[in-house]
Amino acid sequence: MNLTLVQNIPKLKKMSFDKFEEELSKIDSDLVVFPELALNGYMLKDAVFEDAYSMSEIEKFATLSKKKDIVFGCVLKIGHKIHNSAVYCSGGEVLHVHHKNILPNYGLFQEARFFFEGEKMDSFETSFGEVLMVVCEEMFSAKVIEKIASTKPQLLIILANSPARGFEDDKLLIEHQWNSLLTTSAILSGANVVFVNRVGFEDGLGFWGGSRHINPKGEVVKKAELFEKEFLHVVLDKHISKTQKYLLRIK
Repeated sequence: MNLTLVQNIPKLKKMSFDKFEEELSKIDSDLVVFPELALNGYMLKDAVFEDAYSMSEIEKFATLSKKKDIVFGCVLKIGHKIHNSAVYCSGGEVLHVHHKNILPNYGLFQEARFFFEGEKMDSFETSFGEVLMVVCEEMFSAKVIEKIASTKPQLLIILANSPARGFEDDKLLIEHQWNSLLTTSAILSGANVVFVNRVGFEDGLGFWGGSRHINPKGEVVKKAELFEKEFLHVVLDKHISKTQKYLLRIK
């Protein structure tokens, strides 16, 4: 299974269907994964309502998934509620939508002011096996880590807009924290883990990238550069996942 993790630079502007189609045309892969809020940008603030996508608009984007599966983050309007959502498209249709359950509301992060929380986190079946999607802040919850460990999907997809902070002499602290969460989740669940983080700047916030694939043994197989736009091409080995699940005595 070939994946491409698109470590791109979202803009504070609602992406058009034509622009998204152009982005996808550059990529030949079985599954293409974009970051959190890839179709909108992060610091929308009060513009979330006017820039939100309807389900009918998202269903049009899904038509581009006839030859390859696509995952992307966007602002999605369901009735009167606006969500920070992750969308999985396959076979030309929307296969699954996950609304971010845990919204940060501290310091630079004001998501709880503008979005409604999602109410559940469910895995779903794809042609690549069982998949679970998580959006950024959710990974810092013990309950979510427990959910990942108990679900034990074949593939865990994490979309993020993580700003750079905690600069030290030889490392970026936030990258170190993320890597600990990702490797722990991989080992506990026996899943292949892909983490897709954006790069670029918005209103003084700098996003660090560092997208990566971690195998079920907790090993970083491949990692994108920090602060650079990149298409990271990844090949998943399902055999390692089966072996790790055996070692964990997963039924």
